[in-house]
Amino acid sequence: MSTLSEELRQRIQAEFPKYPNKRAVTLPALHLVHDAHRCVSTEAIAEIAELLELHPSEVADTMSFYGFFRAEDRPLGRKRVWVCRSLSCMLRGGEELLGDLSEQLNCPPGGTSPDGQYSLEFAECLGACEGAPCVLIDDECHMRATADEVVAALQESPTTPAPAGSRSE
Repeated sequence: MSTLSEELRQRIQAEFPKYPNKRAVTLPALHLVHDAHRCVSTEAIAEIAELLELHPSEVADTMSFYGFFRAEDRPLGRKRVWVCRSLSCMLRGGEELLGDLSEQLNCPPGGTSPDGQYSLEFAECLGACEGAPCVLIDDECHMRATADEVVAALQESPTTPAPAGSRSE
């Protein structure tokens, strides 16, 4: 049985014309699978490799180079929260913000909450120093963030659906 749905395979194949060769589609394919499953399993790596005519180790090497991707033993929560830890953000309370969010979300930095709702991580820089401290919730940047505002934004924002068979269903 295939780990990748037919729709996901077609979305990966739709990337082929945009790049000079299939190898160049490795990163977009990993993003598509990661977004759909909240992690990239060993089986998905093998299926991506097959689609791209690569050895699975080549896909795994690309995945392991980037800290963004999660393996199957550490899937993302339904919402991913990045706290910036650049100098600007740290000087304006970023470390305290990370601690407060960790407590309020019941989620250790670098981990996922027990209910699978949140993954709390830190980023080296989110590029919004003028709005320090800043937080990225999935793809949405929140500047001059406080823990209460971030928690409120998390409760208001739509939740990413859990992948089939995940622990948070």
